[in-house]
Amino acid sequence: MPVLSEVLTALDALWPPERAEGWDAVGTVCGDPDAEVRRVLFAVDPVQEIVDEAVRLGADLLVTHHPLYLRGTTTVAASTFKGKVVHTLIKHDIALHVAHTNADTADPGVSDALAGALDLHIQGPLVPDASDPAGRRGLGRICELGHPMTLAEFASYAAARLPATAQGIRAAGDPDREIRTIAVSGGSGDSLFDDVRAAGVDAFLTADLRHHPASEATQSTHNGPLALLDAAHWATEWPWCEQAAAQLDAVSDRHGWGLRTHVSRTVTDPWTAHAASAPRFTPTHTTGAPR
Repeated sequence: MPVLSEVLTALDALWPPERAEGWDAVGTVCGDPDAEVRRVLFAVDPVQEIVDEAVRLGADLLVTHHPLYLRGTTTVAASTFKGKVVHTLIKHDIALHVAHTNADTADPGVSDALAGALDLHIQGPLVPDASDPAGRRGLGRICELGHPMTLAEFASYAAARLPATAQGIRAAGDPDREIRTIAVSGGSGDSLFDDVRAAGVDAFLTADLRHHPASEATQSTHNGPLALLDAAHWATEWPWCEQAAAQLDAVSDRHGWGLRTHVSRTVTDPWTAHAASAPRFTPTHTTGAPR
């Protein structure tokens, strides 16, 4: 069996830490470099539910997409929820490794997995990595649908193909608009509207869209109207876990390690319920003079 330091070398080759954004916190959070690794669990969030799952599984290594400590800390006291995560990991000899923005821009990366989950044909990165002469790395992906769909049809299709969450899929734009080309970006993507506009696609699927950027994007006339699809952050990034596990499986096979990889199906999206608005609700004033 490999030791942790060997597996970490393989993970850093897949997602080099130097390609992470300067503000990010990637790499190994805890773990003994000389400890043997037999089972590896992949998940989006390093929360207590996932750590408890790793304990039940008997995992030696937990690989997550999101960092545990993004902005640093002065304590790992078990009285804090993140400190309890660290205590649980160390107590059960489980290492934690993070691949975040270095996995976003990888080839393949988070958006490749998202496009794959939606069975889209990838044309290239939305924001190419200037350091990649092959032009394959970068943030987001520009894609084509297998066949045209209306915005309403594609929203329903995406809701059926991505992991189920309380939010589901929100869409902005004419529901009958025909969609042939689409940009996708796992995680929060409303900082990419200029790049999406420049790409000239019909629609953009991402997560965490805010009111004002989304409103401005749909109202802009540059390159025609842009349809938006807003999925849950967790749902857009979970497909990467399966892709990442398959990548480590391939490394394990080449080295004869015999690792057993697992992908958590625990939903760690923070939203737990959704109540649809009344379809014909009209605001009324219940106090004061009629208006």
